[in-house]
Amino acid sequence: MLLREDRPGYELRDLHGASRAVAYLTLAAAPYTLITGLLTPNLTRLVAAAVIVVSIGMGVTGITCWRRPDALPRAFWFAAPALATGLVSALNLGTADASTGSQLFYLWPVLYAANFLGRHLIHLNLALVFGGHAAVVLTLLGVSRGLADWFAMLLAMTMTAIVVSSLRARADRLRAVLQEQANADALTGLANRRFFAESLAHAGTWAADTGGSLALVTVDLDHFKAINDTYGHTEGDRALQTVAAALRHAVGDTGVAARLGGDEFVMLLRTDRPSAIGVAETVREMVSAATDLPGGPPRLSIGVAVLPGDAATVDELVTASDAALYEAKTSGRGRTATAPERHNVDRVRPGQPAELTSPSISRRSRG
Repeated sequence: MLLREDRPGYELRDLHGASRAVAYLTLAAAPYTLITGLLTPNLTRLVAAAVIVVSIGMGVTGITCWRRPDALPRAFWFAAPALATGLVSALNLGTADASTGSQLFYLWPVLYAANFLGRHLIHLNLALVFGGHAAVVLTLLGVSRGLADWFAMLLAMTMTAIVVSSLRARADRLRAVLQEQANADALTGLANRRFFAESLAHAGTWAADTGGSLALVTVDLDHFKAINDTYGHTEGDRALQTVAAALRHAVGDTGVAARLGGDEFVMLLRTDRPSAIGVAETVREMVSAATDLPGGPPRLSIGVAVLPGDAATVDELVTASDAALYEAKTSGRGRTATAPERHNVDRVRPGQPAELTSPSISRRSRG
């Protein structure tokens, strides 16, 4: 998953996958480096010691990435392909190995960057691979042969990065479509109950951390069964879609509008009570202006509750908003009711109703 604090082009995607990729490389490369390094002809003691130390280091890194990836600093995952490129180049130079097999290790940083890093880091790591490979082949093979080898590697690595990046982008688009479908109500296109529950939990954490105000507006169509019975389910669906369009417009990009099921909708807003009531009345006015429904626009009963005024937790917020909706229903329908503030709860007599909005608001409704 993309980490949200990353800037576009510099993001780190899927830490679990990245840690596994590093573990696979280092755990496979450690014995390979040890064996091939020690078998190199005319190996000096210094190079042999370096090969042993590097092999042990790769083994320890691989085990850490596999068992405890969270123990490594975040910067490590961005630097991993650059470190791998430097290590491959140093080992190839140290062992005087410019064979095709040794050069194939450059594929790993290219594939890692193309899979887990943003486009800017992909470009940067390609440049590092080209530089490291050039240092190896020009030093060991000479300019003429080395340039030919380097140019072939440049084309191969570039095409590899392009293909893998393209496949990753396509997979991201498909994943986004599936995620949207999983979180959307099929009839109205609003968020579904599952997505609303997740959004409510996140919003509750935000409110607790920042002290911000959170409003929950619950909307219910009055006598929706009568609409279905009189005009048919097709017209009932159109009524639901009309209400959904009004909710979507009223919420905009500042909150979440969801259909919980049947004819019940909610709006989750990071705002205070007056603003939430204003949004509720905007929805009512937009729905009442609909002229394409055979039975006329549906009447709406709306309940408004806010956190922290009416509730201390998001669960209490849902209960308070449901109670306000119930009050709107039992007080004549077609109106907006608000939950009593928590600091007045002790002074509310048993059975005392939630507070109705001002008469002017109620008169604007069709109920």
